[in-house]
Amino acid sequence: MKVLLDTCVIYPTVMREVLLRVAAAGVFEPLWSARILEEWARAAVKLGPTGEMQARSEAALMAAQWPKAVVDWKPSLEARLWLPDAGDVHVLAAAIAGSADMIITMNAKDFPRNILAEEGLVRQDPDGFLHGIWQAQPELLSRVVGEVRDEAERLSGKPWDMRALMKKARLPRLGKAIAA
Repeated sequence: MKVLLDTCVIYPTVMREVLLRVAAAGVFEPLWSARILEEWARAAVKLGPTGEMQARSEAALMAAQWPKAVVDWKPSLEARLWLPDAGDVHVLAAAIAGSADMIITMNAKDFPRNILAEEGLVRQDPDGFLHGIWQAQPELLSRVVGEVRDEAERLSGKPWDMRALMKKARLPRLGKAIAA
């Protein structure tokens, strides 16, 4: 299954790490575009003077791990598409160009299901997507989330409660399921 990751699910570090570790386990093939990665780098500026550089470094590592993940398209594709927010048309174009099955986004209102269905796509929020994978493969998700928590603790120098970390990462259903 090919899954296009929108900027809003790549930018939060913990969410991105969980998604990419699940992809690395072979559950899905991640896709993104150069523009999505550029949006991430520009948004990371608000983290401070090194935020953009950090995002660009992490994007380079992602590109090295998944060299086929970056998709591009002819301008004519984007020109024929419409979404409620014209600024998101590039995401839909990337999904179509990459032959994605799904777009993972937090931005439901700007990706109406009926418009996506016309292109053979579905939209899913990351918490629902990961919770569904947890239902099918609880051991995998428990391991992945444990690794992400360990890394968060290493980087922050403080312990993290699993449920609290997942809630902060906007993955509350997954956190509740794993902590149960």
